[in-house]
Formats: sequence, C-alpha cells, structure tokens
Amino acid sequence: MEHHLRIGEVAERTGLSLRTIRYYGEVDLVVPSARSRGGFRLYTESDVDRLQLIKRMKPLGFSLEETRDLLTAVDGLNAPGTGKDERAALAERLDAFEAAIADRCVTLRRQLDMAEEFAERLRERRAGRDADPTV
Repeated sequence: MEHHLRIGEVAERTGLSLRTIRYYGEVDLVVPSARSRGGFRLYTESDVDRLQLIKRMKPLGFSLEETRDLLTAVDGLNAPGTGKDERAALAERLDAFEAAIADRCVTLRRQLDMAEEFAERLRERRAGRDADPTV
C-alpha cells in the first residue's frame, strides 16, 4: 500500500502554502490521491513530485493553462497504452516546453544582470558620497 501524506506534511516538504495546495486541487492540477476517514486530503509521493514541478514552473511565468498542458503531456507520456504516434506528439510538446523554459531562463539571466549592474551603480554612488562629505 502506498504511503499517504497529509496536506501539512506536503506543505512542509514542498514549501507551498496550504492555501496554494488546496487551490491547485480546486483547479485540477493536483487532486489529492485519497481522503482520510475524517475527510483530510491525502497525497502520494507522485502528488508531491507533481506539486514540485508546478512550483518550478511558476517563477518562469507559465500560466495555469500552460502548466496544465505540460502536466497532461507528462501524464500521457507515462501512461500505459499510449501509442507510438501519440508518444511522438507528446514528446514534441515537451520539446516545445523545454525550448520555452530555455528562452525564459535567458530573459531571467538578462534581468538579473541588469539588477546586479544597478546595485553596483548604487554602491559606487554611495562610495563616492561616503568618500566626499560635501556631496
């Protein structure tokens, strides 16, 4: 029998809030695998992995619909009985996501470079001011 985790344990492991995990369930991104007799949400390791994947997509600016599309492709690729042609189509979708992720990483690196340059200019101005008390 597969081990189940309560939502609090999942939140602790993923760093996501209880509210966020519940919301992902409401929008059908990660539905709890089971419920306890008391009605508590129960999650499997697979559910935790799915939440971690969603968490990684969020800072890259993927929409919920894009996230759902990626999860559907991953699920389909891993599903037994998926035919060769369907696997090829799903692999193409994953390749497109990989390219989009690479593009977003380039954009984020540029933004980080600009932020670091800005911070350096502020440090230089402050150093100039600290060196010359008349400024």
